[in-house]
Amino acid sequence: MTKTPTSSFDGQKPGTSGLRKTVKTFMQPHYLENFVQAIFDSVPTLRGGLLIVGGDGRYYNRTAIQIILRMAAANGAARVMVGQNGILSTPAVSAIIRKYDAQGGIILSASHNPGGPDGDFGIKFNGANGGPAPESVTDAIYARTQIIDHYFTELTDDVDLSILQKTKMGGMHIEVIDSVSDYTEMMESLFDFEAISDLFTNGMSFCFDGMHAVTGPYAKAVFKKLGAPDDSVINAVPLADFGGGHPDPNPVYAKELFSKMFAEDGPDFGAASDGDGDRNIVLGRKLYVSPSDSLAILTANAHLVPAYKDGIKGVARSMPTSGAADLVAHKLDVPVFETPTGWKFFGNLLDDGRITLCGEESAGASSDHIREKDGLWAVLMWLNIVAARGQSVTEIVHNHWRTYGRNYYSRHDFEAVENDKANAVMQNVLDQLDTLPGQTFGVETVAKADSFTYHDPVDKSVSKNQGLRVIFESGSRFVFRLSGTGTVGATLRLYLEKYEPANGDLDKDLQEMLSGITKIADEISDIKNITGHNEPSTIS
Repeated sequence: MTKTPTSSFDGQKPGTSGLRKTVKTFMQPHYLENFVQAIFDSVPTLRGGLLIVGGDGRYYNRTAIQIILRMAAANGAARVMVGQNGILSTPAVSAIIRKYDAQGGIILSASHNPGGPDGDFGIKFNGANGGPAPESVTDAIYARTQIIDHYFTELTDDVDLSILQKTKMGGMHIEVIDSVSDYTEMMESLFDFEAISDLFTNGMSFCFDGMHAVTGPYAKAVFKKLGAPDDSVINAVPLADFGGGHPDPNPVYAKELFSKMFAEDGPDFGAASDGDGDRNIVLGRKLYVSPSDSLAILTANAHLVPAYKDGIKGVARSMPTSGAADLVAHKLDVPVFETPTGWKFFGNLLDDGRITLCGEESAGASSDHIREKDGLWAVLMWLNIVAARGQSVTEIVHNHWRTYGRNYYSRHDFEAVENDKANAVMQNVLDQLDTLPGQTFGVETVAKADSFTYHDPVDKSVSKNQGLRVIFESGSRFVFRLSGTGTVGATLRLYLEKYEPANGDLDKDLQEMLSGITKIADEISDIKNITGHNEPSTIS
């Protein structure tokens, strides 16, 4: 064991999904080591315990894993399980932590952010429940990074991650495991694989886009078992730069898939996942299912899936996510929870048995099978529901709207905004919150305006300043929030929602239906004048 002197770096505060910076930042001498040592210093159960390590295969992934292995050995970990070639999806890490009763896991990913030497890198710690570390732990890690003056490591050769093997590093046992087998086994236990397989036998055309990210190998393994044609999974090989693309499954960055699905001869069912495998999109022929609608439809139909045949305990959604799932929960007479953005807030509700399903507008959904969002799980949920109902994706979506109404919903992202300008927009809205109720803008009258505060019903913690909401008497609303997932400047997110009842206009153009709310949000926030961004960077 070697004790290496170091000094602290500014800005190593984990966000909702860990610490994300540019690759070049992480490659600075001691930068990664400081953060990893802070994890070991802040989580004493790792000494003598089992740690799971893996990542999405992006640039610097393998180098970082070797650093982590040497530091784990020096800090007294008894065992480490690491994915072959350093590959483990985020949901797979959660599943493996839970299956093998590990004390935690280190996931190397910047999720949907771009990769390559000029791209981004990230690291986060997941606890023994398989979920993202709670704020008490991430706060402790950050506090340690501010005063750290040394880290421990072993001076040893790299471990060969290309072969499945058991080996040792000092006194620590290392097992290089098959990246996909445990996860695939879990999926088989949840879904009716025979019924899904029949869809392909009966000629349903299908396309899954791995986006050259981590889900590719998982999708290949799962859909091979299901008998899908070999060419059904595209861009299935994880690449360090994601093939030069942006592994975010939305209409902007999943262009290849959208082009296929909106072609005259497009497949019946389309889907994609993101960089680390926790997000998803689902498409029918010429139809994109919004993540908010997807959560609501999964909630309404979960009983058709073997794992949830006895019904669900409840559902949770992040505050910016549309209220579509709320309508289903009320009809099912189960609780619905509105949480801040960040999967760790769902973890408490799942661990306490209050909910079965949960999801976010940012293309994440999951259940109580793990403690992370799970992209491939959501796709299999949809396939199982399609098989059980004998209807296409498009038919299921339109039937849902005719039953519950439609929550027209969109997110406008203003990316790489100068921090002071992004903060100025937020402050401008914040300063008006007390005076907005009762004001009328066009046909809309403000019923409520606030800064969202969450009172956790399980641990009684209070999370303030989780987004600025302006809610109208009609039920329409808009939300402003600063996102913590970018690495350059600030990402300012505007969420827009308009409810149309079941007997209303259910098949209108999305942005046209939201144009009135968009105009009011622009007027109140003055976002274009303050930021200098006349249009959003992306619309989803």
